[in-house]
Amino acid sequence: MLFKDIPGLEDTKNRLINAVNNDHIAHAQLLVGPEGSGNLSLALAYATFLNCEDRQEFDACGECPSCTKNAKFVHPDLHFVFPTAATQKIKREDATSDKFLVEWRDFLSKSPYGNVTDWSFHFGWENKQVIIPRTESRSIIQKLSLKAFESTYKIMLIWQPELMNSSAANGILKILEEPPENTVFLMVSSDPNKLLTTILSRTQMVKIPTFEDQDIQGYLAVNSDAQETSIQQSAYLAEGNLRLALKLVEGNTDEVQSIFKDWMRVCYNWDFQSMTKLAEGFQKGGKEYQKNFLSAGTKVMRDTLVNQFEPEMVRVAEDEMEFIQKFGSVFSPAKVDALIPKLEETHYHIERNGNPKILFLDLSLAIAKIARSKQ
Repeated sequence: MLFKDIPGLEDTKNRLINAVNNDHIAHAQLLVGPEGSGNLSLALAYATFLNCEDRQEFDACGECPSCTKNAKFVHPDLHFVFPTAATQKIKREDATSDKFLVEWRDFLSKSPYGNVTDWSFHFGWENKQVIIPRTESRSIIQKLSLKAFESTYKIMLIWQPELMNSSAANGILKILEEPPENTVFLMVSSDPNKLLTTILSRTQMVKIPTFEDQDIQGYLAVNSDAQETSIQQSAYLAEGNLRLALKLVEGNTDEVQSIFKDWMRVCYNWDFQSMTKLAEGFQKGGKEYQKNFLSAGTKVMRDTLVNQFEPEMVRVAEDEMEFIQKFGSVFSPAKVDALIPKLEETHYHIERNGNPKILFLDLSLAIAKIARSKQ
């Protein structure tokens, strides 16, 4: 991955490049950006630039042995740590990043803007909570205690550190604060609020903005066969989320919102039998699907509120706007304000391995009660 492969974000690229050119490289950097941003791709391009053997003024050369290896994500001085889960072949206690490197490299090649759910399905999870286990901290210390094999810098790229087991996070605090010479930590996060304050205090934060519409359009024009009209619409609806834009332009949008609509109708009609059936379906979907579903629900709530006060700020497709308008006629701002904490509470318990069927059935009943209230 090179900087030129990433659309837009020129200010952020220049900040990273200038830090290297001026020899002001922070030993621990936290690249923070929302889902679908360029936080992971920028970390990969930055790692390539750091160890390029023939650095150009604004990018790596892309041709030296170091760049060639980085392009395939096999450079011996670039180490990866990322969330994993048990599979049919690997037990939870053995599910470390090293066991999934083949799948990880393939994922990076195909989905550099993907999220945790995309990664989970890619490596063949078993509907378990994906985490970075405590055994990773020992692996990180062991790898960084060795000298660099062939480049100047040893780089430890940790994707989604907010999913790191607390023991693992505490286990790397010392090496994060005082790493060996020429060691660089690149931590790529979408939700820094979930990180330990001791991690945050030891890293230099680099905030990654969302993509501009024109940058997404340019990327889609090169990386898809869609018509210009479809590209423009997808870029507009994605609101800076390149992952979503790719799904929209490919016609591969998630079914989450469709299921959410059905769920709201069932709750409003107080159809207990259908509520139970849907709760069973949520349970089968797995934890990442459940969390994604709840996040999508929160977005609908947000769009409903915005539509009632600043409708021109809502970016949704025409059929989605029709639903939001109908949804807003039933769920007043007061009702939406009562619903959002319920969704967040369920999300909280899902993350902590609560029973999904019970949680979603309880949430369905709460939604039904709020929908029929006189708020």
